[in-house]
Amino acid sequence: MATIPGPKARKLLKRDKAVMSPSMPRSYPFAMAQGKGAEAWDVDGNRYIDFATGIAVTSTGHCHPDVVQAIKDQAEKFLHICVADFYYEVAVELAEKLDSIAPFQEKAQVFLTNSGTEAVEAAMKLARAATGRHQFLAFYGAFHGRSLGALSLTASKYTQKIGFAPMIPGVTHIPYPDPYRPLLNLEHFSDIGEAVIDFIENVVFHGKVPGEEVAAIFVEPILGEGGYVIPPASFFPALRELCDRYGILLVADEVQSGMGRTGKWWAIEHFGVEPDIVTSAKGIASGMPLGAMIARKSLMTWEAGAHGSTFGGNPVCCAAALATIRVIENGLLENAVKMGDTLLRAFKKLQSKHSSIGNVRGKGLMVGMEFVEDRKTKAPAHALRDDIALRAFQKGLLMLPCGWSALRVMPPLNVHKAVADEALAILDEAITEAEAAR
Repeated sequence: MATIPGPKARKLLKRDKAVMSPSMPRSYPFAMAQGKGAEAWDVDGNRYIDFATGIAVTSTGHCHPDVVQAIKDQAEKFLHICVADFYYEVAVELAEKLDSIAPFQEKAQVFLTNSGTEAVEAAMKLARAATGRHQFLAFYGAFHGRSLGALSLTASKYTQKIGFAPMIPGVTHIPYPDPYRPLLNLEHFSDIGEAVIDFIENVVFHGKVPGEEVAAIFVEPILGEGGYVIPPASFFPALRELCDRYGILLVADEVQSGMGRTGKWWAIEHFGVEPDIVTSAKGIASGMPLGAMIARKSLMTWEAGAHGSTFGGNPVCCAAALATIRVIENGLLENAVKMGDTLLRAFKKLQSKHSSIGNVRGKGLMVGMEFVEDRKTKAPAHALRDDIALRAFQKGLLMLPCGWSALRVMPPLNVHKAVADEALAILDEAITEAEAAR
């Protein structure tokens, strides 16, 4: 490839620095011009394979023709009329569709938002309104958003909270059941999932907050920004039982893991339990700004005016979401399973080749690769991970970091083997060079 970033990209970066907020944590200097499927091109014409997909957003790939056509068709009808004040069919049709794929048997009702953060905020408000309780539990490593309520649940990076204290009261964090890096002593437990459940009941509920005052537990079925961590199979059934015993709502934050990313509509379905509320966004509309808070109908007891949104459920975004869901239904769930298995096997081969890869885990096309200084100590290799991501970018592969020292792999759900093989070759080369440079 040509020198990266190229001259046009460097000019754009300079203009960006002058006028854009410095708060945005750019990973490396990629300046996009266009994309199609799993490929993207920068402003200098350099081609990349996109295994970042805007943080798992472009679920059907860049500019899927069915999604683009749906956007055009709706844009020619009308661009906006507030769904909090009036009615339009495309929003109702989307809510009906989300009801049909919701991960619980009870009928669902939907609140449409602009983003995942707003969906989480809506879930927090509904949980308090429906239960009459005010406390929440969330997990270390979790990312639920950056607005003040959602940020209070978030616990993935301290930089996200610097200067913004105090957070909202009533949030208690607990260790996420990470089998690779357990934060609790496992001496008397079968696995980290059992240890976490014991910690909630016998430490948190005993000494911090009564279980009877907890409105909801917010949890990512697969930890996203925290490292693409998959909990033990036993954890969610035990957590569901605990919630039922104390009358606590279980909120599955599926903003990153949902909409077919793991080979099922929702990652929580892999664990055989039903949540009470689901939050969705990112991949729901292939890149258009949309989110949804999906709840059991029996919980939707709040009155008119209790919550609303000017732009949430925008008709163009709803049309894009309906097209996205139709595309995913037409074979992409199966492709996510097939290509996810292919990539997971390939990454495990890379692990056997590169001593810096400490752990590989994933479901469907949500795969994490953890880099370590030493496999025995599991010391995180932050700098190495970042160097690998930068070298991969310079060779034509877009990836994003997460967790302690992991890279996340989240290609579009319609990625095919030829592109995946090309990406694997680039990644292998980047790891080899980064290891040699240490």
